[in-house]
Amino acid sequence: MKIIRIDKTDWDSGLKKSADHYRLVGPTQEKDFFLYKPLKPGKAPDMSFSNTRLSAKGTIYPQSHTLFTYSLDPDQKDHHLLIEPENENPPTAVIGIRPCDAAAFVQVRRNFDAPDYQDPYWLNAYENTVLVGLACDQPGPACFCTSTGGGPYDGTALDLLLADNDNHYLAQVVSDKGAAFIEKAGWAGEVETDAAMQIFQARKAAAEDKIRSTVDTDHLADAGTMALYDAPFWEDVAFACINCGTCTFLCPTCWCFDIQDETHGMSGQRLRIWDSCMFPLFTRHGTGHNPRGEKVQRVRQRFMHKLKYYVDKYEAGVQCVGCGRCVLQCPVNIDIRKVCELMNNAGKQPVTCTA
Repeated sequence: MKIIRIDKTDWDSGLKKSADHYRLVGPTQEKDFFLYKPLKPGKAPDMSFSNTRLSAKGTIYPQSHTLFTYSLDPDQKDHHLLIEPENENPPTAVIGIRPCDAAAFVQVRRNFDAPDYQDPYWLNAYENTVLVGLACDQPGPACFCTSTGGGPYDGTALDLLLADNDNHYLAQVVSDKGAAFIEKAGWAGEVETDAAMQIFQARKAAAEDKIRSTVDTDHLADAGTMALYDAPFWEDVAFACINCGTCTFLCPTCWCFDIQDETHGMSGQRLRIWDSCMFPLFTRHGTGHNPRGEKVQRVRQRFMHKLKYYVDKYEAGVQCVGCGRCVLQCPVNIDIRKVCELMNNAGKQPVTCTA
C-alpha cells in the first residue's frame, strides 16, 4: 500500500492545483458548527473540526435535486416536455471526510445500486467523487463506530486516508481515484511503507481506545421480526418524540426522498428532495388513510428499518455507522444506542408474537 507524506507547507498549493480538475468540498465553519460546503477559490478546508453537524451525504445525494424542468407556455420551445438539466456531476473531491461518513455511502449504495434497480443520479455522483478522508484522533463522546463495523482509522470506504502527524499528513492511497487525486495535487513525497504503517497502527489503536460508547448488535438477526414489532417498549421509546425529523436529516445513512413538482407561472421543475419517515405525511395515501398515523408507529419504523429490516435484507450489519449525530442533536434525548440495546436483548431470548 502506497503512503505519501504531505508537508503542511505544501497542502494549500496542492489543493489549488487539484482545483483545476475537481470541485473541492470540505469542512467549513459556520458560527459554532461545521458543514461540508464547496470551497471557494483559494479557500482551504478547516481541518481542525471534530465532526460536521450534517454528514457529507449531501455532496452525492443533495437535499434538493432538480430532475427536470418544464414550460407550460405554448410559445416556448419544447413546451409541455420534461427537460433534463445538463450534467451536474463534475469531478468532485470531498476533503476531510470522516471514515464513518464514507462508510455510510457503502451502506446507502445497497439501496441505490440494487440488482433490479440502479439510481443513475446517485451512482453518477458517487462515481465522480473522490473521498479524501481524515482519520479521527479524537472521537466524540457519542461515537460508537467500532460497534458498527468501522473505526476512526477505517479506510475501506475511502480513496485516500489522511493521518494528521504534526507538521505533515501521511496519506494512505486506498484506490485508483485516490492515486489520481494525489497526482493532480502534485504531492510526491513517498515514504517507507512499513515505518508509516507502524505510525498508522499506533494512532489507530490510540484513537479506538478513546471510544467509550459501545453497542451490541449480535442478536438482532436472531430476533423475530413480529416479536420486535410488537415489543412492549415502543411506547416508552416514542413518548418524548416530537417528530421533528432531526435524526433522519442528520443521519448519513437515511436515504428516503419525495418527488414534487414546483410550478411558478408557466414554468416549473420536478425536484427530488429528502423526506423523513418521522413526518406524518410520509406514508399518507391519496385516500387520506395513513398506515403510520400515530407517532409511536413512525418511531418504531425508523428503528426497525435501521436495526432489523436492513439487517435481515442485506445481512451486512446495521444501517448505522455510529457517528453519534442523532444522539447529540435529538432535542428530546432519544438515544439509538439504548434502543439498540432493547432490541438486541429481545433477540437473546426470542419472544413469541402476541395476537
